[in-house]
Amino acid sequence: MRFLLVGLTKLKFKFRIQLMKIAVNLKLKPTEEQTKILFETLESCNNLCNDLSRFAFETKNFNQFSLHKAKYHETRESSELSSQMVVRCIAKVSDSYRADRTTIHVFRKWAAQPYDDRIFSFKEGDQISLWTLSGRMKIPFVCGEHQRKYLRFRKGEVDLVYSKHSKKWFVNIVCDIPEQDPEFSEKVLGVDFGLVNIATDSDGEVFSGSSVENKRIWYQERRKRLQKKKTKASKRRLKKISGKQHRFQTWVNHNISKQLVSKAKRTRSGIAIEDLNGIRKEVTARKSQRNRLHNWSFGQLRSFVSYKSLMEGVELFVVDPRNTSRTCPECGCVDKKNRKSQDRFSCIACGYSALADYVGARNIAKVAVNRPEFSARRKTG
Repeated sequence: MRFLLVGLTKLKFKFRIQLMKIAVNLKLKPTEEQTKILFETLESCNNLCNDLSRFAFETKNFNQFSLHKAKYHETRESSELSSQMVVRCIAKVSDSYRADRTTIHVFRKWAAQPYDDRIFSFKEGDQISLWTLSGRMKIPFVCGEHQRKYLRFRKGEVDLVYSKHSKKWFVNIVCDIPEQDPEFSEKVLGVDFGLVNIATDSDGEVFSGSSVENKRIWYQERRKRLQKKKTKASKRRLKKISGKQHRFQTWVNHNISKQLVSKAKRTRSGIAIEDLNGIRKEVTARKSQRNRLHNWSFGQLRSFVSYKSLMEGVELFVVDPRNTSRTCPECGCVDKKNRKSQDRFSCIACGYSALADYVGARNIAKVAVNRPEFSARRKTG
């Protein structure tokens, strides 16, 4: 089972929402015969979606109700799909045109297909039941006890998905997880994000980015060698390794965010992070550093820290990053000369010296603590 962050509200100084949407991916264990039927079902659904899409684009009829009125009865007479599956295909086509109506939309042969409660349900013994071209079919799924608790928050439709990378079947389930009331924060744990060190906190703990960088270089060189060959075998290999680097970085970001949130909860601390929106546009980097900057997902780690904080009831503060790397946490001197190098900080006023990322994390925590909102609540608490 895997987790994906579906959506969070825009971060403000104090991060609060009522519900958070998490997509839980259940891995299915179909037999060979069931796998064949699932492929046939997806192919039939997407063929219908392509027919509906052509009609919608030609007639400019993108509204779900109008499209249903125009094509439902005709489709039911000619299609082998059930009535509710036809309804879901109409909705799928209509939803796809919400963002872009300038070009006709084409659905892949085995693209994901939505199911609702009329054609999908859970059964005892870790099984799901869903409609297929061969009727209702029960398929076992893999689920751990830690993840099972989120299934009771399932909301709305689910998606049947075939992953071409792993060649496995999944059911994507959206769960509305209630926000945990944040515990009173006795202090704030500042976190500074970077490239050499992915994250450094104000307690001095460093999460090195060397493993991510080594993987990035390996995949970059591997892709170059395969692209030069231009053979069928090299193209198959390129397709196979596509996405592996991204999945590795996602795994690293999940682990780092989990450790940070667990530490904050254990020490009754809030977490303070920088507002890094638009960092790739604002930060200038040497040509040799550009790949490194654009290959690391600042936003993903930030979002992981955000939603894990919500799940654990840890307060999250987002602060302005200006001068956090130039300010001395001991005497308050602000000067760009305090940064003697990329990784070292040395104050020109008092001589305080430390790892630059650690200094940044301390300053981030201090900005959050000095906010009137935190200071006033701390006095009353």
